[in-house]
Amino acid sequence: MTASPAAGTRRRWRQPSVLPGFGLTFGLSLGWLTLIVLIPLATIFLKSAGMGWDQFVAVGLSDRALAAYRLSFGTAAAAGLVNAVFGLLVAWVLVRYTFPGQRIIGAIVDLPFALPTAVAGIALTALYSPNGWVGRFLDPLGIKVAFTPIGITVALVFIGLPFVVRSVEPVLADLGNDVEEAAATLGATRLQTFRRVIFPAIAPALLTGFALAFARGVGEYGSVIFISGNMPGRTEIAPLLIVTQLEQYNYDGATAIATVMMLVSFAILLALNVVQAAGRHRYGA
Repeated sequence: MTASPAAGTRRRWRQPSVLPGFGLTFGLSLGWLTLIVLIPLATIFLKSAGMGWDQFVAVGLSDRALAAYRLSFGTAAAAGLVNAVFGLLVAWVLVRYTFPGQRIIGAIVDLPFALPTAVAGIALTALYSPNGWVGRFLDPLGIKVAFTPIGITVALVFIGLPFVVRSVEPVLADLGNDVEEAAATLGATRLQTFRRVIFPAIAPALLTGFALAFARGVGEYGSVIFISGNMPGRTEIAPLLIVTQLEQYNYDGATAIATVMMLVSFAILLALNVVQAAGRHRYGA
């Protein structure tokens, strides 16, 4: 008696796995995600819902809060764009060239991951303050970095660079040099090769790195509070405003500001994911 084709198909699709079956692993994953992410986020929304619309608007959409939102999201976007350009250059050098000290440079790229953000903020403030090592040369030129939005952007560039480099690096490594050589044999210039061959291949990874750096910058606190100056309406970031509300025991106000930040961040990241998926579908087709 021979086995039916359907039974053979079932056996073929049931590949051995180190982890348990889909049902168990999916249930554990969903339970862990609910415990760590969904429940805290739901608590914020429930807390905000109990405030009343007028109180929510009075705190979450006040002039001081709106200025903090503009500063946080604006500097995070600017730092993300800077990191997208220079992070791509760093990743290109690390992948396409071999030179002495290459591993040391790679370790330096990852340093912001391990360095406490408060230490980074203190170091950047000492460096770019008017009497700092770099600030003393910029101050006579009328360029102020510390205690300005420029200083906040510098701090966010520092903590966001590894996200872009490590997102683009493996894609460049998989791309190889053969595609560039093939484009050159077909008469393409270097600019044409980058624009039509390399950039479409690395664009999704580059956008992923930008999104990660942007998300990290929006919620960054430790490296920013020292170099920002924390002046309300000018250099006060939204995370600091949340901490200020908590220090004043205004938990409803802190929750309202956190809710607005969370909704705006989710909308921006969702839009970036849609653009990324569209790019992958376009260039992968």
